[in-house]
Amino acid sequence: MISAGEFRNGITIEFEGALYIINDFQHVKPGKGAAFVRSTLKNLETGATVEKTFRPSEKMPRAHIDRRDLQYLYNDGTLYYFMDNESYEQLEINASDVGDNLVFVKENETVQVLMHNGRIFGIEPPLFVELEITETEPGFKGDTAQGATKPATVETGASVKVPLFISIGEKIKIDTRTGEYLGRV
Repeated sequence: MISAGEFRNGITIEFEGALYIINDFQHVKPGKGAAFVRSTLKNLETGATVEKTFRPSEKMPRAHIDRRDLQYLYNDGTLYYFMDNESYEQLEINASDVGDNLVFVKENETVQVLMHNGRIFGIEPPLFVELEITETEPGFKGDTAQGATKPATVETGASVKVPLFISIGEKIKIDTRTGEYLGRV
């Protein structure tokens, strides 16, 4: 159990039957009345962010999150298949549980699977990936306005905005959290 007075950024808790991670907290001591803790919590299953206020003495269970490195094998449309590199055990995860987290991940890449009490609730791709451009329109001379970009499709099928000088066949680096182009490889 953890009390609200012990909150720190990044701690995971069970609150109202759901798993939350503490994104931000602030201990407030008003001139009148009792102190309280104002916090911003992110639901790990839905991704929704909520603001909650707690008394510093309120206690709630601390959630232990297991992170396992698994190799992404392939998907068949409804299921995603992963393999544990230590035990060679294969796991199947529903596409609805994966969401858009694997849009920049190629087959045979390693991802982190988040589990709580043996139940998978999330997948974290690597922070940065290197992918090849498979489709984009050519940039034209004269289209050189400050920071001009064009849409491009990478080898996983995802769409990314890239600078005009990028062409088909080039490898680029992408931030998987934001989907932004970071540079050439």
